[in-house]
Amino acid sequence: MPRRHLRVTGAAEAPLRGVLRELRAKLEVPEGFYGAVLADAERAVAAPRLPALDATDIHLFTIDPPTSVDLDQAMHLSRRQGGGFRVRYAIADVAAYVTPGAPLDAEAHRRVTTLYFPDEKVPLHPTSLSEGAASLLPGQDCPAVLWTIDLDGEGRALSTDVRRALVRSRAKLDYDGVQRAIDGGTAEEALALLADIGRLREQLEVERGGISLNVPEQEIVERNGAYELDFRAPLPADGWNAQISLLTGMAAAELMIRTGAGILRTLPTAPDGAVGRLRRTAKALRVDWPHHVPYAELVRSLDPHQPHHAAFLQECTTLLRGAGYTAFSGGDVPELTTHAAVAAPYAHCTAPLRRLVDRYAAELCVAAVAGDEPPEWVLAALPDLPKEMADGTRRANTVERECVDLVEAALLKDRVGELFDGVVVDVQEREPAVGTVQLTDPAIVARVEGGTGDLPLGERLRVRLTQADPGTAKVRFVPA
Repeated sequence: MPRRHLRVTGAAEAPLRGVLRELRAKLEVPEGFYGAVLADAERAVAAPRLPALDATDIHLFTIDPPTSVDLDQAMHLSRRQGGGFRVRYAIADVAAYVTPGAPLDAEAHRRVTTLYFPDEKVPLHPTSLSEGAASLLPGQDCPAVLWTIDLDGEGRALSTDVRRALVRSRAKLDYDGVQRAIDGGTAEEALALLADIGRLREQLEVERGGISLNVPEQEIVERNGAYELDFRAPLPADGWNAQISLLTGMAAAELMIRTGAGILRTLPTAPDGAVGRLRRTAKALRVDWPHHVPYAELVRSLDPHQPHHAAFLQECTTLLRGAGYTAFSGGDVPELTTHAAVAAPYAHCTAPLRRLVDRYAAELCVAAVAGDEPPEWVLAALPDLPKEMADGTRRANTVERECVDLVEAALLKDRVGELFDGVVVDVQEREPAVGTVQLTDPAIVARVEGGTGDLPLGERLRVRLTQADPGTAKVRFVPA
């Protein structure tokens, strides 16, 4: 999970474009798709492998940011006779277009994930697929992997079905509009049930000890000739929508474990040292965290609309470091099958337009429900997929981290020499005069060095900004 979600808007975008281009070149990010891949995509768009089942009568809808056109998921929610709910969740069927071993497949294995920069994205697949034929755009018939998950009245999963189907989304909704419709009582039942099911699933998450981080989106804007930092706090609808995806990922993991072949998203429990560092960050941001209060309980009490809480939620994502992919086959289920933040077995399966592994997860789940052996090309790829995903995720994280450093430098570039209040949240063991300072305003984490004595770990410290260069993405402070 990214440490921060970043967007650059308005006039703030122009001075950053040059350094962002340099960053992409330094990280050897692909600039485009070569001829054989584009030709393969054209052939795939012209002749996809269409499923036999026609489910276009289901009135599906998507929920995404307003500008998104790479739409992986569409849903329809309903009540079941006798009580409970039915969740139908259509996922873009990338395998209907991508032939194993063909140029599209090879390029997807090279890219692994879509990369997000503040000014643009570098897609996993050509846009003729990811933003066109394979995207669940409204009014377009698309091959999909259709999940049907029945829930009881408390939101617990009773049964799972998944199969290929032709689907048609009826509406492209955005989070603000969904929230307004639900709050105002104008939402149709299929949408209004998102709140009912979402709240029930959130309560079940609390019961099992899971954590959903409502991480705000960080936005750099230019006002009155200077950069400022804004947060877009997530709405309740964001969380309810995420619960449908989590439900599906948990159902996928259960199918894989039951049949003895799969690839899970796993995360061990965070070590004490990581939690200790987070406690120091809480202190820096004036977030009250009594020692008797568990981490999960604290996170659920935070209000992302409050700037200090929002900044702390950004730092909470550090406890998710160490997540990986665990593949298995032949009935040899691994010892670690759970994801600590989900507090249950979990698999990535709902974003195949943007993430390589999800295409394989879909194949494994379709085969599991049908009682078939997974396709040979899937089993052949499983041993290498964890490393491929780890390498691709590492590059995506590097992109995200470099972008954070760059925009933070841009935010502070006109404030060199100013004093700031912060707290020392990390000190190097071998060089105790060097460490990391967390500012209280703006919410920035940066290197501090150059003092005459050891840095006071966990204590407040007045620091002076000595460097903020967007060209090098470096921000440096010294004790004042």
